[in-house]
Amino acid sequence: MKKLLTLMLPLFLCTFVFSQDLVVKTGSKGLYLEHKVAPKEGLFPIGRMYNVHPRHIANFNGIDFNKGLAIGQLINVPLTDTNFKQTVNTGVPIYYKVTGNESLANISVKNKAQINNLRAWNDLTADNVSSGTKLIVGFLISNELKDKVVTITPKTAVVEESVSNVKKQESSEKKPPATESKKEMTEEESVSNVKKADAQKKQTEPEVIKEDDAKKEEPKKAEPEQKKPDPTAVKEEPRKAEPTVKQPAPIDDDGTGYFKNNFYQQVKTSPLTKEQTLTSSIFKTSSGWQDGKYYLLMNGVEPGTIVKITNPGNSKIVFAKVLYAMDKIRENQGVDVRISDAAAATLSVAETDKFILKVNY
Repeated sequence: MKKLLTLMLPLFLCTFVFSQDLVVKTGSKGLYLEHKVAPKEGLFPIGRMYNVHPRHIANFNGIDFNKGLAIGQLINVPLTDTNFKQTVNTGVPIYYKVTGNESLANISVKNKAQINNLRAWNDLTADNVSSGTKLIVGFLISNELKDKVVTITPKTAVVEESVSNVKKQESSEKKPPATESKKEMTEEESVSNVKKADAQKKQTEPEVIKEDDAKKEEPKKAEPEQKKPDPTAVKEEPRKAEPTVKQPAPIDDDGTGYFKNNFYQQVKTSPLTKEQTLTSSIFKTSSGWQDGKYYLLMNGVEPGTIVKITNPGNSKIVFAKVLYAMDKIRENQGVDVRISDAAAATLSVAETDKFILKVNY
């Protein structure tokens, strides 16, 4: 009985935590959710719950990954492009609580959400929002919280369509009905119409061919001779299609990746201070092959930082985002950084074990 209660306690606390709405908060590192640690709860269960890597949570909060968490401790869970979507209509709703006299435009900028989506998700017909209102600003994507997933069907389009139909109906009712009575044609008009009909009939009737002209036959044109197939000609066999090699999709014109613009925006606020030549290896991930989102693992660099990576052998460049630190893991010994396999393919890295790269950040 005691074991059963021990197993049921975390489940009960998890249910209690999510009985309330998830409210987004904003900090210097971006958008995040606040989570209160329950008994026997660590970084890994929290990471699974919010669909974010536990090392990312540790780095985001500036805590030691190898140490446990205290009961009641408040943990900031980062909202990233992997667990937070603002271009869909389904998921676990993330709310923003309006304070003061905030306009919808300010709320849009603060939460990085488009105004049209805010109107559709919250069924807003005006941009004035009263203080204390909770607005949906996006959706948390997590397999652990399927029972909290909702799907929102925007009503704005339906309302606009019904208003348009009413306006069309009113405009059709205002048009005067067409007069059915027609004026009788005068005698002169009827005679004129008959003459026009006769003239058109003469134009459409075929001309009569005279007998003498019919006897004259035009000489027949010689038909071109058809070339006979040459039995000695060698037939060309169809070429076999060469197997396609999996390559990352070029996102920019130069194929350097999704985070290129973010890198140059980052340089405007934090100029480049580091240029290092490091030993690297590869880790496998599904990201980057279609969306051009390249990632790397690196010690001593803030997660979320965009790094410029150059292959000294061919001068090819990609821009990658730091996920988290490598720490002291056996498979990372002997290397300074690890890059995603899609990034390595774009850089045309031939080695599969260790290779040299140049990084700027």
